[in-house]
Amino acid sequence: MNMQISFRIGHGYDVHRLTEGRKLILGGVNVPYEKGLLGHSDADVLLHAVSDALLGALSLGDIGKHFPDTDPAYAGADSLQLLSHVVEKVLDHGYVVGNIDATILCQKPKLAPYILKMRENIASACQIDVEQVSVKATTEEKLGFTGEGLGIAAHSVCLLGKI
Repeated sequence: MNMQISFRIGHGYDVHRLTEGRKLILGGVNVPYEKGLLGHSDADVLLHAVSDALLGALSLGDIGKHFPDTDPAYAGADSLQLLSHVVEKVLDHGYVVGNIDATILCQKPKLAPYILKMRENIASACQIDVEQVSVKATTEEKLGFTGEGLGIAAHSVCLLGKI
């Protein structure tokens, strides 16, 4: 039997400034903290990076192209719902998500207690098992804008497969 398997990899990156008066939403989890991320949507840098990785794997641009911050329909948007729409695009192109690996760059707050729920949220939105999703968090030893507590960034990579 001659079966061809097609793979695609993607990388995503996002960053948002921390500010007073906003909730801190990461991976679809409301993380208790004195500041939140500034953005048009809920500013969930983790889910934005994951979405960008998935879109990038298919050469479909980034979430700004699909959900522009100039469109009032996306004001305060739930990034888990946006990720679900991105996954529908992945499936429409005949691919499935093989795995996702993501890293959050954040000096404070400590995120370890929330990582499993973030993984579960991403897995659910991507229609995959939680074992296919890795989320890590790291400080930057007080270096740079994330280390100084001015913002939070996230990187993500994904593997898509088509049989």
